[in-house]
Amino acid sequence: MKYGFIKVAAAVPAVRVADTEYNVLQVESLIAQAEGQGVEILVFPELCLTGYSCQDLFKEQLLIDKAEEALLTLLDFTRKLDVISIVGLPVQVGGLLYNCAAVVQGGQLLGVVPKTYLPNYSEFYEKRWFASAHDMTATEIFLAGSPIRITPDPQIFTTNDGVNFGIEICEDVWAPTPPSNRLSLAGADIILNLSASNELIGKHEYLKALLAQQSARTMSGYVYASCGFGESTQDVVYGGNAMIFENGHLLVEGDRFSFQPLLKTEQIDIERLRTERRMNSTFITAQARMRQSVVNVSCKPVEHREFVLERAVEPHPFVPKEARRKADCEEIFNIQVAGLAKRLYHINGQKAVIGISGGLDSTLALLVTVRAFDKLGLDRRGVIGITMPGFGTSNRTHDNALKLMKELGITMREISIVKAVKQHFEDIGHDPERHDTTYENSQARERTQILMDVANKENAIVVGTGDLSELALGWATYNGDHMSMYGVNAGVPKTLIQYLVRYYADCIAGGTPIQATLLDVIDTPISPELIPTNERGDIRQKTEDLVGPYELHDFFLYYFLRYGFRPAKIMLLAKKAFDGVYDEAVIKKWLQTFCRRFFNQQFKRSCLPDGPKVGSVSLSPRGDWRMPSDAVSTLWLKDLE
Repeated sequence: MKYGFIKVAAAVPAVRVADTEYNVLQVESLIAQAEGQGVEILVFPELCLTGYSCQDLFKEQLLIDKAEEALLTLLDFTRKLDVISIVGLPVQVGGLLYNCAAVVQGGQLLGVVPKTYLPNYSEFYEKRWFASAHDMTATEIFLAGSPIRITPDPQIFTTNDGVNFGIEICEDVWAPTPPSNRLSLAGADIILNLSASNELIGKHEYLKALLAQQSARTMSGYVYASCGFGESTQDVVYGGNAMIFENGHLLVEGDRFSFQPLLKTEQIDIERLRTERRMNSTFITAQARMRQSVVNVSCKPVEHREFVLERAVEPHPFVPKEARRKADCEEIFNIQVAGLAKRLYHINGQKAVIGISGGLDSTLALLVTVRAFDKLGLDRRGVIGITMPGFGTSNRTHDNALKLMKELGITMREISIVKAVKQHFEDIGHDPERHDTTYENSQARERTQILMDVANKENAIVVGTGDLSELALGWATYNGDHMSMYGVNAGVPKTLIQYLVRYYADCIAGGTPIQATLLDVIDTPISPELIPTNERGDIRQKTEDLVGPYELHDFFLYYFLRYGFRPAKIMLLAKKAFDGVYDEAVIKKWLQTFCRRFFNQQFKRSCLPDGPKVGSVSLSPRGDWRMPSDAVSTLWLKDLE
C-alpha cells in the first residue's frame, strides 16, 4: 500500500463442471496475470475449483478429494508469488461439507472461511449439499497438507501493509445481517465476495444496487466475483460478474456474458475509507457496541514495488456527472432558495438588497433571491439590485448587470463608488495611483457599506454573493464582500456555479431574453474588477492569473477538506486528474498557494455570516470546519517538498 492505495482484482475464470484439473489451471493463469499487474488481493468466484453447478456431484468423495488436490497444486504454484488469492472449494469438516473460501499467499494456506447463509429456495438447493457456518464449532483441520483452524467467527486478514480484509460468500450479502456488517465493524477495510449468482430479468441492476448500498453502509471497499462461462446452463445461466466498489461507488465492472476469462483491477483508497469512518459518529458508535469475537490472521510480508496510480481521478469532484447534472443542479438551487426563503420568513422580511456586478457569483445569488421571493409570494420589486461601478468596472459586466436586473423585474439602482472612494483616499492619505490592497479593499468596503446602509433604509437584508472557493482562499475583503446577512453561495464552489447558472438559463429561462445574458455572464472572465480596465474598457484583472485556476483549487479543497489528505497525496491525485492540462510544476505551485492561503485566511472564515451547506464540504465555523485562526501551514508545505 502506498499513498493509502491497495490494488485489488475480481477474476472470473472459464471453468468445466467437476473438472478440477482444468479449473485450477485457469485460476493459476489469472493469478499470474494479477501478480504481473501488481495486484495485492485477488478474489475468484464461489466454488471455482470445482464449478458451482456440480449439484449432487458434491456428494461424491472423489470430487471433494480432487478439489483438495487442486488447492494443493495452487499452493505450490503461488510459492514465489506475493498476491493474496481467495478461491472457492468444498471443504469436509468431520461429517459435514462446507462451501468455503480459501485464502492463499506465497505457498501458504492462511485461512478458510465457510459460507454462512445457504440459499434453499427457487432455483437454489445448497442445503442439499452443504452445512452452514452456523452449524460449525471452531476446530483444527488438515487441508491441502496444511493444519488450519476453521471457525464460524468472523475472520479479519491483515496484509503486510496493515490493510484489513474480510470474506463473505454470495448469499451472505443478501441476508438481513450480512457477515460484512460484523467484519467492517471489526476493522475490515475491504470485503471480498465469492459468488455464483445466476442471471434473471432485472436481477443485475438489483444486485449492483445491493452491493453499492452494502459498500456504503459498511464504508468499505467491496470486491465481487461471480461465476460465468463454463458453468452448467441446464436450468439457469451465470453471466460472470466482476465488480469493485468503494464506499458505495462502482469503480469498475466487467462485461457480463463474456466467453473469455475476466480480470478487473482497481486501486481502492484505504486512507479515504478510514477517514470516512473516523468522521462518522454512527459508525464509531456501532463499532463500540460490537463485542463479538473476531479471528485475526496476518498475511506474509511482501516485497514492495514502485507505486503507480492507475485508477482514474475526476478532475472536477464538485461538478455533478452529466447524467445527473440537471437533477443535481435543480436540487442544489432549491437548497439555496429554501435557505434564503426560511430566513426571510423568519424575520418577516419583504425586501432584500444584493450587489450586482455582472459576474457569476452575484448572478447566481440574484437568481436564488428572485426564486425565493417567488416561492414566498413576494413582489420581485422587493429585491433591490444595486450595481456599483468603480475604477475597474468593464463595459461588459456593467451592461450585463443592468440587463439581469431589468429582465428579472427587480428594483434597479446604480450607485457609482468612484467619488466616495476618491474622497476616502484623500481622507486617509492614500495615493490613488498606487494600486495595492488598500486601493482594492477600499472599493470592496465602500460597496458593502452602501449595501448595508440601503438595507437599513429599506428594512431589508443584504444577500451575500461570495462562494466556497473564495472562502477557502480568503479571496474576499475582510468586512467587505466577506460580510452579508445571509450568504446563499457559501456552500457552492466556483467550478459548480457556472453549471448552476447554465441550469437556470437552459431549464428555467430557456427561450427568454435573460437566457442570452446568463450565457454571456458564464463566458465572462472571473475578476474582482478593482484595477482599472484597459483602454478598450475590457477586464484587465483576472482572478485566476493571481491566485491560480479555480479548477485546481476546488480539487485541492475537496480532498483536503473532505478526506483530510496530505498535500503529497493530493499532488499525486492532481497529476493524474489533470494530466495533459497542467504540468507538475504548475500544480505544485498552486497547491503551495492553496496551503498558505487556506491557513493564513482562516480568520475570515471564523466570522462568516449564515449560509446553507449544499454538498459534502462546508467551511462554516458553526458546522463542518472549526479551525484556529493562528494555526500554521508548516507541516503541509514541508510535505510537498
